[in-house]
Amino acid sequence: MGVVVELISYPVKGCAGTSMTESLLTEAGLAHDRSFMVVGENGVFRSQRRDPRLAVIRAAVSAGGERLTLRAPGADVLRVDVDPTSARRDVELFGTPYKGIDQGGAAAEWLSEVLGAPSRLVRVPPEHDRVTDGWTPGTSGYADSSPVHVISRATLDGLNQRLAQAEGRADGRADRSPLPMTRFRPNIVIDGWDEPHVEDRARRISIGNAELGYAKLAIRCAVTLVDQQTGAKAGPEPLRTLATYRRAAEGGVAFGTKFSVLRPGKLAVGDEVSVSSWGDSEL
Repeated sequence: MGVVVELISYPVKGCAGTSMTESLLTEAGLAHDRSFMVVGENGVFRSQRRDPRLAVIRAAVSAGGERLTLRAPGADVLRVDVDPTSARRDVELFGTPYKGIDQGGAAAEWLSEVLGAPSRLVRVPPEHDRVTDGWTPGTSGYADSSPVHVISRATLDGLNQRLAQAEGRADGRADRSPLPMTRFRPNIVIDGWDEPHVEDRARRISIGNAELGYAKLAIRCAVTLVDQQTGAKAGPEPLRTLATYRRAAEGGVAFGTKFSVLRPGKLAVGDEVSVSSWGDSEL
């Protein structure tokens, strides 16, 4: 039996996460997850792939969603009264057009200063009707794809064991300290599963009174190379080691699993994780 040991929401896409002891799980994922997004002047989303300093921006949303607070090293704290009603503007996420509600000049000025590039902040509009792909279709805000990203501690432990065994290899890392879970930016971290990658085979999961359905494996990108504490790229790991044992048929490397929400509910750290349906790993 697995148990939830971490719940993390990322209110602003690409920015630091907020750890919680409990959270509502909506059809679009944990409450407020990726409900905001930073875009350039052309409306295209900013990502740690090209703007790794997003990692040092910490965002918090009030329980009702009416106030967003942004913090970053060397910058004054910014508090934004969330605007849910202003005119929509065109935004783009991985080449797909969506709409966003611009959150005003103060947020734009603050983000542009912190990131060193002209930026604006947008919010998902209430009519956002995105449909995600995978085995179990769902919806999400501005997440890359499916709304809930799950990783087990055993999966990360397995990777760190492989990294520790790769002796005598010049990998650009200052030390061989285990990689933290933050490198992979999950929403739900599960402990209690003895083997790595058990989440790959889980097809239907119940946590609390909520239920999740398997969507697909999480294909990893250059964001995993960014130190989430400093906002700086930290070498070729973990992608180089993952490429030795986690190559996906469609390309790239897989680590962790994406799920859609079958039944919204309330989640809490300490909740048991029950798998009612299993399948074979797609890897």
